[in-house]
Amino acid sequence: MPQRTHVLIGSHDLKPLDPVEFRGDRHGADVWQVRMRTLHGGRSEGVQLVELDNGAISIDVLPTRGMGIWRVRRGDTTLGWQAPAGQPVHPSLVPLMEPAGLGWLDGFNELLCRCGLESNGPPEFDDAGRLLRPLHGRIANTPAHRVELLIDEDLGKLTLRGIVDESRFHFQSLRLTSSISTSIGSNEFSWSDEVENIGGRDASLQLLYHFNIGQPLLKPGSRITAPLGTVAPLTKVAADEGVATWNLMPPSRPGSAEQVFVLDLAADDSGNTGMLVDRLSNNEAVSLRFNKASLPCFSVWRNTPAESDGYVLGVEPGTNYPNPRSFEERHNRIITLKPGARWSTEIRAKWLSEASAIEKERLAIEAIQGASRPELLSAPRSQWSTSAS
Repeated sequence: MPQRTHVLIGSHDLKPLDPVEFRGDRHGADVWQVRMRTLHGGRSEGVQLVELDNGAISIDVLPTRGMGIWRVRRGDTTLGWQAPAGQPVHPSLVPLMEPAGLGWLDGFNELLCRCGLESNGPPEFDDAGRLLRPLHGRIANTPAHRVELLIDEDLGKLTLRGIVDESRFHFQSLRLTSSISTSIGSNEFSWSDEVENIGGRDASLQLLYHFNIGQPLLKPGSRITAPLGTVAPLTKVAADEGVATWNLMPPSRPGSAEQVFVLDLAADDSGNTGMLVDRLSNNEAVSLRFNKASLPCFSVWRNTPAESDGYVLGVEPGTNYPNPRSFEERHNRIITLKPGARWSTEIRAKWLSEASAIEKERLAIEAIQGASRPELLSAPRSQWSTSAS
């Protein structure tokens, strides 16, 4: 059977098809299904959700929120986090440009949330105190204007492809095309993103992937294994916590401040690298694999307040570190795209539950480390952090 393509959300001359459902089988039984629906009620009113169910896991994608992944479900267990914003929030209710620049937090609750495209760090202000760039940029709160479902039953592959434009008259215009894929019956999924400069002037790009693991899987002592070149605290709070335990999740501590560490990961000869979070509940683990050519920077975000306030661990591949854009620009961590030029990347995720599979993944990541010894810095590094003295 050839590959089939279905338009779920069109643009201009096409109306959304909602609700819509597709099912498929390979041996006479339903083994996969894809369903699109629009959420109703409260701040979720009007949010479009696509459930990409491969028969083993179900990936909940939010085209309305920049093709973010809200959560992944397997049976009664959820890979994601319990954010204060419990349900997906429509972008129209997220005040990105409120004066403090922190309105982005009103809608933040995804497993995978993109930060970018023009900027992806903290808010920045001009000399008069006016907001120039809000926290983490605009792309996560920009709806996709076209979404397609690609079904290839011969290969056993499902792909959801969405197109999101971040553009403004008299300013730059970037187009994100994201393809979220999974194989039927697999515990793996991936996303490949391409960003194109569709304008007539040079455009700049920053992109950071906020991948957030929280309850019910996250617990104190959950551990990151990664091939390390260098790790350093981003802030004084992280430095006070101690770099020796950067990869261990502390317990919930109501009122505690977040701790952020920044890393230069080791990679194999082809630039491939990755990380594993294990010691999760039910002895489960999650891994990410990617290439440093497109994502050279890596950050770890440990958020340890009361559980009801969003106890979560963020592992974050990116084009840069999460500093103000002006700081990253001074340190040459901004991508410039000529008109028509493109940047692309791919990240592959596995949700592992078998001890043998987890150990195999851990050993593969440790093999990248090899005999090289990591550098652990006890204080923020001047090239990586605005907190360095």
